[in-house]
Amino acid sequence: MRTERAQDAEPPPRTAAALRAAPPEQYEDAARRAGLDGLPRQGGRGESPARADRAVVMLLHGGRETGLEAPPPWNLPGLRMRPFGRSIARAARGRDVRLTTVRYTHRGWNGAREDPLRDTTRALDALAEEYGEVPVVLVGHSMGGRAALRAAGHPLVRGVVGLAPWCPPGDPVTQLADRSVVLLHSDRDPTTSPLASQTTATRARRAGARTCSVTIRGSDHAMLRRAPVWHRLTADLVTGLLGHGPLPAAVGTALALPPGTTGPEGNLDLDRISGVRP
Repeated sequence: MRTERAQDAEPPPRTAAALRAAPPEQYEDAARRAGLDGLPRQGGRGESPARADRAVVMLLHGGRETGLEAPPPWNLPGLRMRPFGRSIARAARGRDVRLTTVRYTHRGWNGAREDPLRDTTRALDALAEEYGEVPVVLVGHSMGGRAALRAAGHPLVRGVVGLAPWCPPGDPVTQLADRSVVLLHSDRDPTTSPLASQTTATRARRAGARTCSVTIRGSDHAMLRRAPVWHRLTADLVTGLLGHGPLPAAVGTALALPPGTTGPEGNLDLDRISGVRP
């Protein structure tokens, strides 16, 4: 199996030795700057009445396999998630659905440090403090997809939409039990593996998750080819997972598969299934 790298075509600027040599205070200082970005403040927990349609969608952009520097203000992986946010906002119009992004302290996953996972968990904790028990759907691309899958065990998370996610074979899946997980991947992705997404979906189903994978043919890792399809399908999935609209029929059927299902039923081809607009 090929070595997978998270989204960012630039070579990683820091070596593994440099990561090991980084002083602890460097991480702690950066960690204080992490958290929610773009979430409108609505008062503390209990200060506003609960609404059945209140929910949060958290966007996690891609990054690098290694890199201790902070993402620049205009980094391309972050900008790439903006059209997804706009599509989700349109699909959720009329509902109390808030969109936010996670600010990473570092550009890389950085091995056992798992920096984006820490940032995502910290953001979810801040969200719980701000809003209480609000349902959350995580939408993550590449490295952000890996962070979303790993953080899905947080009590607020109801579902994950992974966009060309980075799914190393040894990553755990037990945290996905009782979550709904849909992984989208191009068959021509040279950066992360579509087969790994399918395998992860199957493993997570065995662990008690509701899962499926969807292949988007002829696209690429940055999701620029057939971009409207990615945007529209992601918005449909998010609103469906939140119960604010119907899921594509084939996706709903796949999510209802029994935990022991290992055949191709849960691995869908966008251009061959009914109920999903190509």
